[in-house]
Amino acid sequence: MLKIYGRATSYNVQKVMWLVAELGLPHQRIDVGGKFGGLDTPEFLAMNPNGKIPVIDDGGVIVWESNAIVRYLAAKYSLGQWCPADAGQRAQADQWMTWASGELHAGVIGVFWNFFRTKEANRDWALIRTCEQKCVTEYALLERRLTSQPHLSGDHLTMGDIPAAGTLYRYFTMDIQRPNLPNVEAWYQRLSQRPAYREHVMVPYAELKDTL
Repeated sequence: MLKIYGRATSYNVQKVMWLVAELGLPHQRIDVGGKFGGLDTPEFLAMNPNGKIPVIDDGGVIVWESNAIVRYLAAKYSLGQWCPADAGQRAQADQWMTWASGELHAGVIGVFWNFFRTKEANRDWALIRTCEQKCVTEYALLERRLTSQPHLSGDHLTMGDIPAAGTLYRYFTMDIQRPNLPNVEAWYQRLSQRPAYREHVMVPYAELKDTL
């Protein structure tokens, strides 16, 4: 059985769990990281020497880094659907995954860590506003992309949508400044109708507030 190591409130774990649920894969998720600890044990470090989540064990195949895991699972269990079979289309999906985990994630995680997770007395508001503006810039790119198609990858969801789509719940539920993003909001509403997305991405995160 597929084993996924990582806590449910981790954005990177949520990306993996969302796809696992969409694919209907039998699995076991094991709480590691955050309040559960366990990242520095010899057993965990033998799987991932970086000591980070998520990690999967798929019948002895160990993979770490969330995007690598998503690519692996999509290619193995959904080639031609979640993983495009055509090399050009797969590259298009790949580029959105890389962009979302770099440019978009930098803004979202910056706000989440420096605003939501940081105690009010310790907040650097100049940094928070900079991160908010980074979000504005990057979500505007998504807004333009979604003007003419329902998903980043075209008419249907692929692995290329997962990293960006995985940020939307927190972005739209945090008490921060946001621009008007009708296409992105409509995308979020469509995603929220998917049971797998609701269960594994729309996960309450109040336990992480003011922990830094």
